[in-house]
Amino acid sequence: MKIFTASFRYFLLIASSFVLFFPIVYAFLVSFMTGPEVLSRSLIPSQLFIENYERVFRTVPLLQYITNSFVVSTAVMIGQLIVCSMAAFVFAFIPFKGRNVIFILFVSTLMIPWEAAMIPNFLTVQSFGWLNSYLSLTVPFFALAFGTFLLRQHFKTIPHELYEAAQVEGLNRFQFFYKVVIPYSKTSLVTLGIYGFLTTWNMYLWPLLVTTNDSKRTVQIGLKQLQTVEVATEWGVVMAGVVIVIIPTLLLLFIGQKQLQKGLTEGAIK
Repeated sequence: MKIFTASFRYFLLIASSFVLFFPIVYAFLVSFMTGPEVLSRSLIPSQLFIENYERVFRTVPLLQYITNSFVVSTAVMIGQLIVCSMAAFVFAFIPFKGRNVIFILFVSTLMIPWEAAMIPNFLTVQSFGWLNSYLSLTVPFFALAFGTFLLRQHFKTIPHELYEAAQVEGLNRFQFFYKVVIPYSKTSLVTLGIYGFLTTWNMYLWPLLVTTNDSKRTVQIGLKQLQTVEVATEWGVVMAGVVIVIIPTLLLLFIGQKQLQKGLTEGAIK
């Protein structure tokens, strides 16, 4: 009976993984097909048509878009780690009047859709003269309520006696922050870093709104341009662009999968 249950469980896992990964696998196969093969709904290419990948770089400046996405995603990731960790430290260790009320108000901003704040944010960056620059693509995302909540929950697990002992030893608050709290919270920091990088990499609407030319536009806009430029029979070229774009995110997700899962679980139960 146990063997039957285990076999059925593995069968469900294999079937679920096949359903989940089929779109990615099929996009990879389509990227090596010619136009007629795609229209004939073939599942496997008759030969490896590598010209699709060459046409991607000839059609749009994809390398420039990928570079921009790396710069923006890395800057947002570092900014979120700095801002959120310092905000979480304040909410976890520094007592002040109304701290809990302010934290609840801060976290309640999670219920406000990003689209509702898009126009005010656009007018703000426009008044600063930040349009079509990396500043408009990065600075509005440094303060993240989810990241502050995640790190604050982890910081609360650090014994307060350790904080008091550090004060007795002569460490000030900032020294305790980077010598004790940061090394202790590597898992949550890695989780937040991966989350911030992936969400920024996949962002489309905001970069489209605040950029006006290819020098600062990100890779998701490049994919949309590629789809617009290519005619409907050349889905192989479009899928080649999709494969190139998702490779960095898949590598990051596979490398940090355990840390991401562990960090999100800790943030949920503590």
